[in-house]
Amino acid sequence: MSKMNQQPGKKGKSWLKKLNAWLHLWLGLASGLVVLIVSITGCLFVFQEEISQIIHKKTLFVTPQSTPILPPSVLQAKAQTALGKDNPITYMTFYRQPDRAWEFSAYKPGNDKAITFFGSIDYYGSAFVNPYTGEITGIHDYEHDFFVIVKYIHWSLLLNGPIGEGIVGWSTLIFVILLITGLILWWPKKWTKSSREQSFKIKWSAKFKRVNYDLHNVLGFYSMLLALVIAFTGMVWAFKWFEATVYVIAARTTTPPEQKEFKSDTLQMPSTNALDIAYSYLLKEMPDARRFSASAVAPAASAPIYMSGYYGKETFYNRDDFRFDKYSGKVLSRITAKDRNAGEKLIGMNYDIHVGAIGGLPGKILAFIISLICASLPVTGLLVWLNKGKKKSKAEKKPLPAVTAEV
Repeated sequence: MSKMNQQPGKKGKSWLKKLNAWLHLWLGLASGLVVLIVSITGCLFVFQEEISQIIHKKTLFVTPQSTPILPPSVLQAKAQTALGKDNPITYMTFYRQPDRAWEFSAYKPGNDKAITFFGSIDYYGSAFVNPYTGEITGIHDYEHDFFVIVKYIHWSLLLNGPIGEGIVGWSTLIFVILLITGLILWWPKKWTKSSREQSFKIKWSAKFKRVNYDLHNVLGFYSMLLALVIAFTGMVWAFKWFEATVYVIAARTTTPPEQKEFKSDTLQMPSTNALDIAYSYLLKEMPDARRFSASAVAPAASAPIYMSGYYGKETFYNRDDFRFDKYSGKVLSRITAKDRNAGEKLIGMNYDIHVGAIGGLPGKILAFIISLICASLPVTGLLVWLNKGKKKSKAEKKPLPAVTAEV
């Protein structure tokens, strides 16, 4: 006895295809809102550097001068005065670009049990200093900065702690599953001329329902590989086990990189310009570096000065890391980009890949487009489901034709 509404000779869907369609639908409905929010904020954040430099041009840029720059320790002292003694500097950025102000940042954590991002921060701001004159070009409040808020919505939905990060992380993992189940649904049963056109082209002349379906189906296919790259790089931050997996696959070893501890010599006579000595060393050792960063000296007596030199203007992966004695300015260690194994290099590239910066401006544009498509998929997918529901309800309301018995 044949099933109702099934045409003779036409096989029904296998249980695997039904399961795949069911997973795609309900996982999409469960994670769609988070995927939409994370994707939109990702779009906004991609060009935060370029937009911020336009908006805050007077703060971030200075007029180049023929006079030498002041020592970093002098600029640090001026920045600390501007920020106030209650907000100690924790991080510094020194630019080789002659028209850039140097940045001295202060970050103080707040209540670690706070529910939101804002409650978890006591202070987060930076003083920007003219490296030629020591003049403060501006103090920026990062706690309420638009792009910082966008970043933390993207990172944890503005929730403090593992709850928000967990929601984003698991939603990203579900999105990866959706991309795979979506590819299975997209795959034509037969590769005919008609099926190729439906799978690879958007029929703009069709009605809204068809155009919406094509936007979901076709754009989902074209963006899949790069969407997976963005999702996987996001999962590196969300899950330690995934970061470890990426490291093991790339490094081809389960042995983590050796972590050596370097300490300052507490028996050394204190030098008031250890930071300046370290900076001068970096200038000689890394003449092609575009910028340097330094973490403020920790209060522990034996803590070293942590500094890094970056060869890229905005990227972070191509760098050398240094440790200096905070009393003498003596070099304690140097790890170059060549010293890292493939796993360390790939993990170090994670941020630059995630935002597209590793490909320069074209890479950022591509990351923006892919993120925008990812944001559209939950919306177009929901509309596809709603349209199917309307079609089904209309079919149920339609009266059945009268059945006449043959004589």
